[in-house]
Amino acid sequence: MIKFGDYKNFAKERTNYAKIAMDPEATSEAKETALNNMMDALGSDAKKEVKSITEQKMAELENAHQMKMTNEEVKFFNELKTDTDTKSTGEKILPQTTVDEIFEDMVQQHPFLSAIGLKNNGISLKIIKSDTTGTVVWGKIFGEIKGQLDASFSEDDATQNKATAFVVVPKDLEDFGPQWIKKFVVTQITEAFAVASEEAFLTGDGKDKPIGLNRDVSKGVAVTDGAYPEKTSAGELTFADTKTAAKELAGVIKGLSKKENGHPVVAKGRTVLAMSPGDTLDVEAQFMIQNLNGQFVTAMPFGLTTVESEFVPEGKVIAFIPDRYDAFQAGPLQIKQFDQTLALEDLDLFTAKQFLYGKAHDNTASAVYDLKLSGAGSAPTDPTTGGNTGK
Repeated sequence: MIKFGDYKNFAKERTNYAKIAMDPEATSEAKETALNNMMDALGSDAKKEVKSITEQKMAELENAHQMKMTNEEVKFFNELKTDTDTKSTGEKILPQTTVDEIFEDMVQQHPFLSAIGLKNNGISLKIIKSDTTGTVVWGKIFGEIKGQLDASFSEDDATQNKATAFVVVPKDLEDFGPQWIKKFVVTQITEAFAVASEEAFLTGDGKDKPIGLNRDVSKGVAVTDGAYPEKTSAGELTFADTKTAAKELAGVIKGLSKKENGHPVVAKGRTVLAMSPGDTLDVEAQFMIQNLNGQFVTAMPFGLTTVESEFVPEGKVIAFIPDRYDAFQAGPLQIKQFDQTLALEDLDLFTAKQFLYGKAHDNTASAVYDLKLSGAGSAPTDPTTGGNTGK
């Protein structure tokens, strides 16, 4: 599994990109520059790691099976090294085993992608939606079953969005074996798509990208040039004391407990609160207690869980039910050498393409709140003061 703990330059540039990406006043040029700086830092750090590991374990490179590579993977990355395929025939599809590895690393390294339930859907994507009410109809044995089912199920051909990542590969690839070429390429593709997916599933406006959890997808909403508007705040969360916190969070869950069409849905035990890293710590501190063994534990009511992301604006909480948001990656993952002239003396540039889809089932699958913490913690004896959750 890929670990980015030692990628210090990349971590710094990723934080900077997240900050600029969430700045409404940032220009598209500034965002593009920040993204390029992030990917340049990732490529640089990855190259250092590859060289370091290669020097330590050169002997292991003689045996491809030690790195758990399939024959198809060995062939693919050897061809990438010798440049016998991507230039002459165009796009080349990565082996499915490599794609599966990239997907697993994306989910494991990014808790939000795990929480949202990102699925790898293979080549095609078609979504079947159903409404529980009416799928079972009592009647005669030989009734119009087909008509009853057609009224309860609907089929959507999901419009997927293409995400393109740039992969930087050293020209001196002949110094490395296919195992480390794979690691070098997979490292960059994994983090590039993970960052893009996380940002889009949270705050994407739907214009040539997934529709994020913070977007208004209610029926009849005004969509401007393909972009969905942001949700209005559903209220404030103060967590002023124990009783207030319980009442506020009960309001959050209650707000997610009905579909947009009015049908009830179970939200208790299934609700996740997404926050920025700093806000997550502040909120968890409000619910932290010390047990009899002297250990500090976080006890959130109603089965709530939290997840942090750099792409949630500070002071905001996005509450959602993962099962009510469709997050998919689908289609073959293709890689192709970038055919435009660039001033890169020691590096080759490749593009990797993947298709993503993200949209909530309806507008009540998620809600956005303002976080207005009023204290450092909660006490069991604090009085009930109520709370404003916008309900």
